[in-house]
Amino acid sequence: MVLVGQPRARSVDGSAGEPPYRRGIHPGMYKDRLWTMRQYAGFSSPAKTNERFQNLLDGGQTGISVAFDLPTQLGFDSDDEISSGEVGKVGVSIDSIHDMRELFEGIDMGSISTSMTINAPATTLLALYVAVADERGTPREKLSGTVQNDILKEYISRGLYIYPPEPSVRLTTDLMSWCKENTPRWNTISVSGYHMREAGCTASQEISLTLSNAIFYCRKAIEMGMKIDEFAPRMSFFFACHNDLIEEVSKFRAARQLWYEMVEEEFSPSNRKSSQLRFHTQTSGVTLTAQQPINNAVRVAYQALAAVLGGTQSLHTNSFDEALGLPTEASANLALRTQQILAEETGITSSVDPLGGSEIVESKTDGLIEAARKTIMEIESMGGAMECVKAGLQQKIIHESAWEQINRVETGEELVVGVNSHSEETAPEFEGLVINPDDEKNKVADLIKFKKSRDENQVELALSEVRKACIDGTNVMEPIISAVKLEATVGEVNSIMREVFGTWVAPSGV
Repeated sequence: MVLVGQPRARSVDGSAGEPPYRRGIHPGMYKDRLWTMRQYAGFSSPAKTNERFQNLLDGGQTGISVAFDLPTQLGFDSDDEISSGEVGKVGVSIDSIHDMRELFEGIDMGSISTSMTINAPATTLLALYVAVADERGTPREKLSGTVQNDILKEYISRGLYIYPPEPSVRLTTDLMSWCKENTPRWNTISVSGYHMREAGCTASQEISLTLSNAIFYCRKAIEMGMKIDEFAPRMSFFFACHNDLIEEVSKFRAARQLWYEMVEEEFSPSNRKSSQLRFHTQTSGVTLTAQQPINNAVRVAYQALAAVLGGTQSLHTNSFDEALGLPTEASANLALRTQQILAEETGITSSVDPLGGSEIVESKTDGLIEAARKTIMEIESMGGAMECVKAGLQQKIIHESAWEQINRVETGEELVVGVNSHSEETAPEFEGLVINPDDEKNKVADLIKFKKSRDENQVELALSEVRKACIDGTNVMEPIISAVKLEATVGEVNSIMREVFGTWVAPSGV
């Protein structure tokens, strides 16, 4: 049973790297190793996104984070009628192994850490990544990175799901189990509070909803025959960072301690890494304003500072123009420089947990733990995260919190510079990144040509093996890898899954 008792005594005097990890999961933190600077990027075609990756890597980025377009995230090919108008718009369009090859052209997949924000079709996109690595002769055990693979938060807040809950979670655990045997350096799930926070929940709710989902995934993995120490060390988390600096620093500390206590109490792991909360942070997109957009660079800098003071393992800093459109190369470089200035000029990396012991930080951390624990207990009392998703509980929590926040801004109780404070009548002109409409036409034409040139009999045979695995419960990863190597597309693989699993509509919570 998940933690329901009284809060444990706080460990203000404890050291980083020691339970309950309130002060950080590594003894030296950034004195020994900086966080990974992982800028999220993806737009238009694989070739154009590869060019952006190369520019960021040349500029000092230390990890790749791939944004996929909506058709890819929903398992549709670019030439599908439903994809019209969305190909390459909010991320890169990936249809086949040819696209994945182009996306990583000139990038050493054995040395770079790659994060892919993909959930419902996570098995397919990881299969494509592995297939390209296999072609290059890169050993699977050298591949490192993360697939988000967190379907519960899609039902709760983001909406990019395909299948009903049970088969979706089966795909999640298939991927986790396969990676345990084949790609031991790969983080098999990134349990995400980011999208729930962006949708409107509070800091304590971000902790509670995220950790409730994570406990659910742990239980399902164990039901599938895995042991806690076989998968938990490769679980990671993904949080937002908003504007209240002290609250955000305290949130990360509270999440670490609460996760440690929950895992230890329910699962009693032998590996200390199983109860360490490792997390990626992204500065908040929802706090960026279209009014006076240059102000967003300041917001991002303060949010990045809070993430680092909170002990993040990797960080993405948003570009100041993202309230207007996709970031330009110049704004993306400024976002990266924000992290580099933080690391190299501010001096905060010379201390471990610089704010640890602060009266306000410790008090706020305790308060967040207590508030998060209450929500976790409520979710547990209703049968756990999955049952609450089906009932719309988490959705309701987020809607109510979002409505309250909107009202605070509209009444002036909560100030937003440039919006309801220090506003200006005349807005400065900013030219954002514009996607060439011909890019979508060219992508669709190339895909149609590609499908006509391949061996259709081989593709059909490979897809029949995917269908068989979906039906009989065999792990789907190897059949999908085989299929994409034979040039089956993302849309074709996920069409088989739609056929076998069906689709679902989550309750809104309204």
